Order: sequence, then C-alpha cells, then structure tokens
Amino acid sequence: MTENPNWAPPQGYHRVESHVPGVIVYAPKPKKVDTFQPKRFTCPNCGASTAYDVSEGGIACEYCGYAAPLKAVNVGRAADEFEFTLETVSQSDRGWGAKRQVLVCNSCGGQLSVPEGAISTSCPFCASNQVNVTVSLDEALRPRFLVPFKITPEQTQRQANDWLGKGWFHPNELAASTIIRRFSGIYLPFWTFDANIHAHWRAEVGYKKTYRHYNASSKSWETRTKIVWRWEDGDVNLTVDDLMVEGSAENHISYRILRQIYPYNLTDLVRYEPEYLAGWQAQAYETTLTDAWDQAKITIREQAKKACRADIPSSHVRNFSMTADFADETWRYILLPVYLAAYHYEDKVFQVMVNGQTGAVAGQKPVAWWKIWLAIAAILAPGGILGLIGAISMMMGEAKPVPILIGIGLFILGLVISINLFNKARLSEAK
Repeated sequence: MTENPNWAPPQGYHRVESHVPGVIVYAPKPKKVDTFQPKRFTCPNCGASTAYDVSEGGIACEYCGYAAPLKAVNVGRAADEFEFTLETVSQSDRGWGAKRQVLVCNSCGGQLSVPEGAISTSCPFCASNQVNVTVSLDEALRPRFLVPFKITPEQTQRQANDWLGKGWFHPNELAASTIIRRFSGIYLPFWTFDANIHAHWRAEVGYKKTYRHYNASSKSWETRTKIVWRWEDGDVNLTVDDLMVEGSAENHISYRILRQIYPYNLTDLVRYEPEYLAGWQAQAYETTLTDAWDQAKITIREQAKKACRADIPSSHVRNFSMTADFADETWRYILLPVYLAAYHYEDKVFQVMVNGQTGAVAGQKPVAWWKIWLAIAAILAPGGILGLIGAISMMMGEAKPVPILIGIGLFILGLVISINLFNKARLSEAK
C-alpha cells in the first residue's frame, strides 16, 4: 500500500511499526512524563550540607565558607493569583521541591518540615523533647511565593532578650539570656485572597426632627426632638486585596501572639525556590484552601457591613439587612518567616515569636503576681484610708462627709486602675 503524500495524521498521532504487510498504522504519541528530581543541598567544595544564609542572601556552607547567592525573582504584590477553579488546584505542584523530612511532636501533635538528615530535636511549639522524624509524603500544595528571612538568628536573640527584660511586674530573672536558648526559624503557611464585593443594604433610617409646641400648663413654647423613621437602601462596592488567613492550626500557633507581629510587607514576595528552605524549618498548611476561604468570607462580609453602615447618613439605624455578591475571587499560597521559641518557667510553657522580616517581637511572659498584689494594695490604700478616717470622724460626732466622699472617689478610681493592671498582667501570660 502506498501512502498518500497529501494526507497528514491527526494531531497528536504518529506513524508506528506495522506488523501487517501493506497496512500503515498510526498511534497516539506517548505523553511526555516530567521526571521531577527533588533537590539536595550539598556543598560542591566539601560535600557538607548547605543552608540558606540570611546575611549572605543565598546558599552557604558553614564548614568551608562556600557561598552562592540566589537570583531572587522579586514579584511583590504583583505575584500571580489563581482563580477558584478545580483545575487550578488540581494542576498545582505538590511538595516542597526538595528532599525533606517531617518532625512530628508526640506531645502537642505539631508537624514541621525539616531538612533532610535532621535529627530529633525539641518541638518549637511546646518545647517538648518527645519528637520523631519521618519521611515527607509531599501531598500538600507547593507554595508559590515567600518572603525570605531578613532578620538573622543573632539579631533575633538580642531583640528577644531586650523584650523579655521589659516590664516591672515580671520576674527579675526573666531578662537572663539563658531563658530562651534557641529560636527556630520557621516558614509559616498563609493564604491570601482578593475579591470584588457588591453589597446592597436596606434598613430603617432615623432622622432627628425638631418641632415647637405650646405647653399650656407652663404657658410657654417648648422645643422637642423626635426620630422620624423611613425605609432606605443603597449599594456599596468594596475591593479586598491580600486578605491574609493563617494556614497553621491554632492549637499549635497562638493567633493572638502571631497577629501582634504583623504586618508583613508583601512587596518583598519572591517566587518560591527550594533553596530558601535549605537548613530551615517550614510548616505545610493545616487549614485547607476551602476552609481558609470560608474564614475569609466571614471577614469580608464584616468589612462590607461596616462599609454599608458608613454609607448610611444617620447613626439611627434599625432592621438592617445586607446582601453581598462576590466576584473575581483569587487566592495565593505563600510562606512568611517567623522565629519561634517555647520556654519553660515554673512548669509552664510560654511562646515567643519574632517577625523574620521586620524583627517585631511578641509573646507570653510570666507574671510575678506578688508585685501585682502589692501594687493594687498601694493603689487602693489612699482611698480606703481617707474613707476610714472620714467614717471614724463621723462616728465621733464630727459630721464631715467630705473626707468620706473624697475617699470613695479615690477608691473607685484606684479600683478601675487596679482592674486594668490585673487584666494587663493576665493577658501577658495568655496564649
């Protein structure tokens, strides 16, 4: 059989060997399979493990001094965003793109991705030594962008020690440099969301109306004000840009502490490369994209509600209702740098976090409660003593209520100050 020179096979097909004489066979071209080989980070000079060095801005070897700066692709807030479609999620890369292991804490259940070859260490979440290192399964989505560490571990230690030494109602030994022996540099997962919202509100809006009437009993004209209610509605358009939702579970990371070291400057976002994680720990997201978006929608609706309230030209509002339509929803999965330490003090565990980009410090600090009670006693004493003197004077027949009234006033003021002081101290230990 002679092949027609003007005929071409369908797209995606090619000619294959035929086992039947005179028959020409075409078959689908085999799909190209990308064989991804996770990267290993070893020094080309001495063969030792290398790590990302913050001060060098690249891969470095601590044994022979080898350094290779990374060619960071800074994308900032222009980093690619992805639509909420099944296709964008299913086609996303998985894993970290490098050989890594998973550190699992048997005490708090926390999991962290650690460099290949890492040995068991203490858990940075709860300071427990009951940890195991297992093989990473590389099932989670791969982050697209990250903000590299800008603060070095040495700077972190100094700033944390300064922070621990501040505050008169904390134990004096808290300022000792041995309280926190080591910070763990961790890339924490975050989701960011963008959306355009069109909100329509409807409510009864009240307006003050002043009128005069004649009071027959007092034989005079008086001015009165009443609220006149009428139904109104309106529309508000709201743009949400880079709304962040934590990807870590709150039973491992304290959101209260974490949010105190915000904000992060997302103009420093760079494209994710496995080299940034060399020698550093990272956490895969525990909050899925769907759950994070559900949390984001609650926040966005609250923002839309506030915008609608601000659109109403009166402070008198009742029977308020709102509908919000979402459009152009997009997401990003990013990593942000945090230094984390957990330390023990009198059989309790306290967390401290440092923003790896800005150096902001926040955390838990134990309270010397004897100092608080002495301070409260000193604050309440003047009012109590003055009130007692006034009461004794009245019992002796010297009717002078002024000291009692002043004493009561001072005592109430002292009580307000004492409650604020107590709450501040309690919050210092809260997680």
